[in-house]
Amino acid sequence: MSKDDNIAAQEHLASNINAGNVDAAVESFAQDAVDHDPAPGQDSGREGFKTFWATLTSAFPDAHLEARHVVADEEHVVVAYTLTGTHEGEFEGIAPTGRKIEVNGIQIGRFEDGKIVERWGSSDELGLLKQLGADPTEG
Repeated sequence: MSKDDNIAAQEHLASNINAGNVDAAVESFAQDAVDHDPAPGQDSGREGFKTFWATLTSAFPDAHLEARHVVADEEHVVVAYTLTGTHEGEFEGIAPTGRKIEVNGIQIGRFEDGKIVERWGSSDELGLLKQLGADPTEG
C-alpha cells in the first residue's frame, strides 16, 4: 500500500474515535496487531485495541483526537496528537469529575496492506491523571 493509503487508514481511526464509533475505528488494525506499549491489562490484537478505545470513550464520551503533526513513509505513520475530552465516566478507578482534559501523545504505526500491524506510542498519562485530580506521585 502507499504512504497515502496508510495515512488514510490512520485518519479513519481518528475520525471514527471522534465520532464515537469504536467498532469502525479498530478496523484500522490488523486482527493480530501488536501493541508494544499497551495500557495496563490490555489484551492483545484488535480486540485489545477495541477494549482500550471503548474504555476511553466510555470515560470521555466527547473524546477528540487531533493530529498536530504527521510523518509517513511507505510502511510507517507517525502522529503527534492532542486528545481532549470531558471526564463523564469512571477512568482507571477515578469516579467522573466533569473535568476537561487535554493531553499530548505520539503514535508510530507500522502498516501492512493498509492495516496497522504494530503500534508504539506514548501519551502524557501522568498529566491526564493530574487533570482529573489524582496524582500517583503524591503521598
